[in-house]
Amino acid sequence: MADHTNVALLGTGIMGAAMARNLLRTGHGLRVWNRTRAKAEPLAADGAQVCDTAAEAVRGADIVITMLFDGPATLETMREAAPGLGQGAVWLQSTTVGVDDVPRLAAFGAEHGLVFVDGPVLGTKAPAEAGKLTAIAAGPQAARDALASVHDAIGARTIWAGDDGSTAAATRLKLVCNNWTLALTHGAAESVALAKGLGVDPQAFLDTIKGGLMDCGYLHAKSGMIMNDDFTPSFALDNAAKDARLIVAAADATGVRMDVTEAGVERFRRAAASGHGHEDMAATYFASFDD
Repeated sequence: MADHTNVALLGTGIMGAAMARNLLRTGHGLRVWNRTRAKAEPLAADGAQVCDTAAEAVRGADIVITMLFDGPATLETMREAAPGLGQGAVWLQSTTVGVDDVPRLAAFGAEHGLVFVDGPVLGTKAPAEAGKLTAIAAGPQAARDALASVHDAIGARTIWAGDDGSTAAATRLKLVCNNWTLALTHGAAESVALAKGLGVDPQAFLDTIKGGLMDCGYLHAKSGMIMNDDFTPSFALDNAAKDARLIVAAADATGVRMDVTEAGVERFRRAAASGHGHEDMAATYFASFDD
């Protein structure tokens, strides 16, 4: 049974819905809200209380989790939730946001008496559904204790990056990890595209590197999606494009050039423009072709 039973989760997309089901499975009482209510409705069958407003969802919650699109969407939602927020509630902010967004969100939390935790998660649909995400977090010790049952429910491990969420320590680490993930995705997509362009069986490419230092499970997963023409989203291309832009902006602010990531932003733009924005980010593959 969970240590904390009053949890509110705002945002029930691919990741949020999976997190919600694992919270319910481990005994957390859960209220959920999503701007498009239809996306939250299926969670009622799992035991969640689906709310019409963000304020209703957070009323009486010990822990509030946000899993939304970006920083502005998160701040807007929390402003809507403000009438229901309780003093001393822990706010686990799990949306991937920009480094500059975090201080603004932390300031909102302080204004409303919340214990703010910068807490993005690393992983896509499958690990989220299995409760095997990696939680990256920064916040005070009291919040760590309060969140123990939540982190146990949604993840395989928790990496504490600092004791002050307002510094964006967790978000900074998450952006570094995401940059590597995006590079692998583009590399897989371009390699499969190149194989097809050169008349090489893409499976021969995978078989050739299998078991060597260049091999990895993620390559097979994304290449397999492309080869099977199955772009059911594990992590949507539009979300990946947003993260790539956040990475470039964070790097620019510190004087770091991100040539590969910037090229990836353009690949995502072209793929989205051709109608693949809501598909898996492996659909960056389509940016390799003119039509």
